[in-house]
Amino acid sequence: MKSPTFLALALLLAASAASAQGTRIWRCGNTYTNNQSEAQAQGCKPVEGGNVTIVEGTRIANNAPVRVAAAAGAVSAGAAPAMREAQRVDSAEQRARDSDARQILETELRKAEVRKAELLKEYNNGEPEKLGPETRNHQKYLDRVSDLKSSLGRVDNDIAGIQRELQRLGGAQPAASR
Repeated sequence: MKSPTFLALALLLAASAASAQGTRIWRCGNTYTNNQSEAQAQGCKPVEGGNVTIVEGTRIANNAPVRVAAAAGAVSAGAAPAMREAQRVDSAEQRARDSDARQILETELRKAEVRKAELLKEYNNGEPEKLGPETRNHQKYLDRVSDLKSSLGRVDNDIAGIQRELQRLGGAQPAASR
């Protein structure tokens, strides 16, 4: 025979399941509610089917909800002039920034040219010297030659990109004409 505790527990579970199934959830745009009078007043649609889990997002500092227009990047008319003024930079400061950028690019260009010279020396026109294990395993040698060739291609692309950036800044001549 079943114990009275088991029967009480079964009745409690059945009652809680019935009450959970009786709760209706309505969707009102992007919000959900279980308040029937509120849902009817706003013309919300009932949610059918599975369970609904809602995770509240973070709010802006003033605890106001995020507007769709603000999230899409639209700026109110009053905030636009203030933002433009904040983005303006003094011409002397801009020249200093351009000068710093040019110095960095020229340093990177010199490093890339040194790296290219090292790779060309090691590549030796497609016939680099064989290293220890490559004398017995020709495939290792061929793999290294292939890696050197692709590294040279990458360095050439890097140099070309840096030279394009320098030309965009109105700067240096290409390395070939130096």
